[in-house]
Amino acid sequence: MLPNVLEAGKKAACRFLETPHLFYNNTIHYAETFTWYGALQYAELTGDKSLFSSLRKKFDLLCSEERQYLPAKNHVDFNMFGCLPLEFYRLTGEERYRALGMPYADTQWDPVPSAGGGDNAADLTEEQREWLRRGYSWQTRLWMDDMYMIAIVQSHAFKVTGDRKYLDRTAREMVLYLDRLQRPDGLFYHAPDAPFLWGRANGWMAAGMAELLKILPRDNPDFSRIMQSYRLMAESLGNHQGPEGLWKQLIDEPGFWNETSCTAMFTFALLTGLKRGWIPAGVYRPVVERAWKGLYSCIEDTGDLREVCAGTPKSGSKQFYYDRPRITGDYHGQAPLLWCVNEGLSLDNAVCPQSNRLCGQTLNNVEKGNIQH
Repeated sequence: MLPNVLEAGKKAACRFLETPHLFYNNTIHYAETFTWYGALQYAELTGDKSLFSSLRKKFDLLCSEERQYLPAKNHVDFNMFGCLPLEFYRLTGEERYRALGMPYADTQWDPVPSAGGGDNAADLTEEQREWLRRGYSWQTRLWMDDMYMIAIVQSHAFKVTGDRKYLDRTAREMVLYLDRLQRPDGLFYHAPDAPFLWGRANGWMAAGMAELLKILPRDNPDFSRIMQSYRLMAESLGNHQGPEGLWKQLIDEPGFWNETSCTAMFTFALLTGLKRGWIPAGVYRPVVERAWKGLYSCIEDTGDLREVCAGTPKSGSKQFYYDRPRITGDYHGQAPLLWCVNEGLSLDNAVCPQSNRLCGQTLNNVEKGNIQH
C-alpha cells in the first residue's frame, strides 16, 4: 500500500459528501460523477458500510426528488453518467440501477429520440451520421477526454451484461483516437489546432487506456495496439516527471506550474499497469512512489487537492494555459485523486490497518458478515 493512501481516500470521500452538486446545463457535471464513482470504489475496497450508505442515500435522491438533474443522453460528457448507476448495480444487484445506467451506454452507439440533441434521432448532424455509418459512436469528436468518458461507461455495460460488443466497439473507437492524435513520443496535443501538451488532456487518455486494458480480453484484435500505445505513453511520462514527482500544466514546459489533476491521472494509469505487469516494476515503481509523495503533499487537511487546473477549452496560445485558474478542491482533481488512492490501496495486497479490513474485499462480503472487524 502507498503511504497515507487510506487516510487520503477517507478524507477525499467524506469531503465529497459535504460538497454540493456541481451542475452543467442544470445537470450533474461529469467531474462530480467521477468523484462519486471514486468514492464509491473506495467504500467498497475498504469495506466502509457507513460511507457506502451515505453515498447511496445521496445518489437515490437523483432517482426521486432530484431526478431533473439526471444528464440527458445527447453528448459524450453526459452519457458517461451511466457508469455510476451501473457501479451501484454491481454492488447491490438492484435492477433499478441497471435500468437507469444501461441506456447511457446503449445510446452512445444507438441514438433514440432525445439522444441527438433534439426531439428525434433524425436531429443528428451529417458528421454524426457518418461516424455511425463507419461503426463509431455518433458522439465521436476526437477530443482526448472522450477516451475516458466512453471507456468507463462501455466497460461497465460489459460487466453488467457480459456482451463483448461493449468492449469491442470501445477498443475500435480508441484505436481511431490513437491513430489520429497520438504523437511519435506517445503524448498528445490538446487538439490538432492546439499544439500543446496540456496535462489533463493527456491524463484523460492515460486513464482511459488503463481502464479499458484492465478488462479488454487479450484476443481482442485491438488489444496489442492499445497496449503498445499505453507503454509508449508511460515511457514518455517517466521522462517528463518533475523533481517533486509531479507533472506540469504543459507537460514539456519546465517553467510551468505543477498541476495535480494530471498528476493524479498519470499516477492512476501507471499504478494500474504496474500492478498488472504491463510495465516493469524496476522502472515505474519509483515513478509512482515519487508521484504519490508529491501528490500527497498537495492535499489539504480537509481532503481538498490544491493546484487543480480549472476547466479548460483548447487554445492556440501557450500563455493561455499558463494563466488558467488554479483551484483547490475542484472535482477535476478530487476524482482522479480517489482513482489513484483506490489502485494504491492494493498495490501490495496489503491489509488496511486503520480499518482492520482487507483491501479489495467487497461490500457484499461486509453485508454477509464475511469480514472480520
